[in-house]
Amino acid sequence: MIINLPRESKNYNIDLDIPIAAYIHIPFCRRRCFYCDFPISVLGDRTRGENSGTIVEYIDILCQEIAVTPAQGKPLTTVFFGGGTPSLLSPNQIETILTTLANKYGITSNAEISLEIDPATFDLPQIQGYKTAGITRFSLGVQAFQDELLQVCGRSHTVADILAAIDLIRQIDPPEFSIDLISGLPKQTIAQWEESLRKAVAIAPTHISVYDLIIEDGTAFGRYYQPGSQPLPTDETTAQMYRLTQQILTNSGYEHYEISNYAQPGHQCRHNRVYWENRPYYAFGMGAASYVDRQRFTRPRKRQEYYAWVEKLIAANGILDAPQVDEQDILLETLMLGLRLSEGLDLAILEEKFGKKTLEKIWHCLQPYYQTGWVEISVNNDTNRLKLTDPEGFLFSNTVLAALFSYLENTEVEES
Repeated sequence: MIINLPRESKNYNIDLDIPIAAYIHIPFCRRRCFYCDFPISVLGDRTRGENSGTIVEYIDILCQEIAVTPAQGKPLTTVFFGGGTPSLLSPNQIETILTTLANKYGITSNAEISLEIDPATFDLPQIQGYKTAGITRFSLGVQAFQDELLQVCGRSHTVADILAAIDLIRQIDPPEFSIDLISGLPKQTIAQWEESLRKAVAIAPTHISVYDLIIEDGTAFGRYYQPGSQPLPTDETTAQMYRLTQQILTNSGYEHYEISNYAQPGHQCRHNRVYWENRPYYAFGMGAASYVDRQRFTRPRKRQEYYAWVEKLIAANGILDAPQVDEQDILLETLMLGLRLSEGLDLAILEEKFGKKTLEKIWHCLQPYYQTGWVEISVNNDTNRLKLTDPEGFLFSNTVLAALFSYLENTEVEES
């Protein structure tokens, strides 16, 4: 297949190098789930919010980091509180962080401000307080609708807690409401997975994230299980789960807009699109990874080390010492992230950013996957886009990307 690109170069140099998104890491959890390798601090079942000196200290230092980090000149359009379990913080504490962000960077009036919440960690006044503080989008960590599977993966809530949490969310009627599910759990069957999907659809959140379990070193699951071995589902079973997810959710009106994410029309997660479009973003807190001024930097993953790092940052007037991402890495990141999206990548933009020869190399490498039906070129409004097919291309995305990376890492990016 020949790619026909416009002869005239379009000006795509829109000002996309200034971050307008911020990720805030809240590391506190009641306990560590068996699959989790995130940077967290376990506090137990009773420690939370303003009653915890640990949380109060963390927020103070987090706000110091925000205050000393230089602003790039544009207000924030998205903020995402992730964790950990951000719903262990009080509404006043969330508001304090948002006020610090607003004072330093500004926040637009129509900003998407997301908060991850866990069942059984909040009541009605608390979630009403979050909405009053400015939260516009809640992401509920459901994971499964079977108590036995919740126990298998070390979650602290039950299915009854999930349904109670959803009832509270409905009472405040937030503009955006997402739930997370995990496939490929130990002992999980196709029938259980279908039940979870059907129940998610019946609840009708505006957004559903569906993640395939990854066994990480250093986690409880990493000690208990070997990938591909029982009681984990087989690769064939997890592939069937993925196809079933795509079928059920798209037939129920959800757009499959990213490999692991589905949304009702008009309800895609704006913040996460910043990552997938490889645009810059601020990040604050223990273990948080930022991308500003072509520098990717991950903060220390342990709390006391993070506190010491913030002290050094203050002494350095907010100047980070991190190497810049080179052109080759930017190309690989652009491909890895952009091909996660259903619309894929605009070939004209790829050519302008990385050069015609690089684009030809990409297409040469992808020819076998075009023949298998995993990769395609689509035309939308006279725009040629390189994309993975749904569901098969998405399902085998790791295979496609591994081949692409191996090929491109042995070649040089054209000077454009």
